[in-house]
Amino acid sequence: MVTKTEKIMSIAQKRGFFFPSGEIYSVKAGFWTYGHLGTLLKQRWENLWRKTFLDNPNYYEIEDTNILTKEVFESSGHLKNFNDPLVECNKCKFRFRADQYVEDETGEETEALTTSEMDKLITKHKLKCPECGGELGKTQLFNMMFELKVGATGKDIMHLRPETAQAPYLAFKREFLALREKLPMGLAVIGKAFRNEISPRQGFFRLREFTQAELQIFFDPDTIDETEDWNKIKSYKLRTLLVKERSSKTLKEKTCEQLNKTEKIPKLYISQMVKIQKFYLDVLDIPKEKIRFKEISEKERAFYNRIQFDMEIDLETLGGFREVLGLHYRGDHDLSGHQKGSKTKLEVFLNNKRFIPHVIELSFGVDRNIWNLLDNFFKEEKNRTLFTFPHSLSPIDVAIFPLIRKNNLPEVAKKIFNDLNQDFNCTYDETGSIGRMYRRMDEIGCSTMITVDHQTLKDKSVTLRDKNTMKQTRIKIEKLKEKIKKLFNDEIKFEETGKKV
Repeated sequence: MVTKTEKIMSIAQKRGFFFPSGEIYSVKAGFWTYGHLGTLLKQRWENLWRKTFLDNPNYYEIEDTNILTKEVFESSGHLKNFNDPLVECNKCKFRFRADQYVEDETGEETEALTTSEMDKLITKHKLKCPECGGELGKTQLFNMMFELKVGATGKDIMHLRPETAQAPYLAFKREFLALREKLPMGLAVIGKAFRNEISPRQGFFRLREFTQAELQIFFDPDTIDETEDWNKIKSYKLRTLLVKERSSKTLKEKTCEQLNKTEKIPKLYISQMVKIQKFYLDVLDIPKEKIRFKEISEKERAFYNRIQFDMEIDLETLGGFREVLGLHYRGDHDLSGHQKGSKTKLEVFLNNKRFIPHVIELSFGVDRNIWNLLDNFFKEEKNRTLFTFPHSLSPIDVAIFPLIRKNNLPEVAKKIFNDLNQDFNCTYDETGSIGRMYRRMDEIGCSTMITVDHQTLKDKSVTLRDKNTMKQTRIKIEKLKEKIKKLFNDEIKFEETGKKV
């Protein structure tokens, strides 16, 4: 039986969402190429992210290099602490991640376990090499940094960045001065990060080269329990799974005020939780029951994170809830580390005091979020498969077809395409029957389709078709742009675009 994952992967590679990089030579796990549709979908998601999270007048996006000096990662702690547990077969020398293997084979969570604790589980459950059945060696820590030799001599060692977060920390002093010395200040990066994963798996979900969308919010630590919009959000309910609730696996919605007073979570942190939840529910249109904030315990999270909730989404293709972003209160760990390592003062003087700003980080895995869209908007019906993306996410807004390739219909259809393509992402097709062209557009999640037929030549009207419902209306060509804009802005329903067909 063909699984949902296999169906999505087939469409993704056949239609141009993504496919293995360099596949005409050989395929290395963890490297993927975004095709034309995947690039459009990714751009749509990223632009919605920017619109949602950079809405503060003191929040800006910056862009940095992918390669940074060794000293940066000594100060950040990556060279010492950025490790995954690796185990090797004594017989065939196959290497793989110990934590993932133990979780898959035993069902036990391994995120907080030490290497010795994982070894005990391997022994307890008599786990063998998944390749040859041989005995396994001791679990060791493996640093995931990619090292590069720079320059003609090869003596200068640099690294591909494992996260985009370091860019805002390194740029903090210059940007703080350029932005007139105001806090809170937000610096965002959407860009590539690189991790030498031991054994990438889960297809498109865990990669060696991937895109992150991260926002670092720098603030005065004395103001962490303050936020301007508190009265507007204090009654808003968040879907949280606290550490103390994990055993029952019962998710209880809690108001922001409850989380602040009972769980002692600061208001500034909670305000970001609200923004994130609204992004998934109201902007991306993910069903409410599919999302949750999972609290990460002190033992599980990085030592510098004082508070951490991960946004998890229920993904059928991956068997349950999976992390798509982390919300971290990192304290002053990052700026303090770089101040010490660089011997450059990163303190600020505000409100009659000198201090190192603290940081709240929003860290989104963009590729994981793209897979989330494909998983949650994939739909199968009797005679078709489709992606039911919201209008704001559809890689193609409008497809234009002539009913047949003669009688001047292609010329009229191309004129409509040229006109609408100024305002929408459009495509034109005249190959195949109208039914097959509809099915191809359904399969890639195109929102709306226009058919030019013989009646068009008589009264200058066309057929407009809705992808999700397959309903059709008849509309004058001169009204197309206006009606489609209103439809995409949710100002009218599809039935209001024209006369019912």
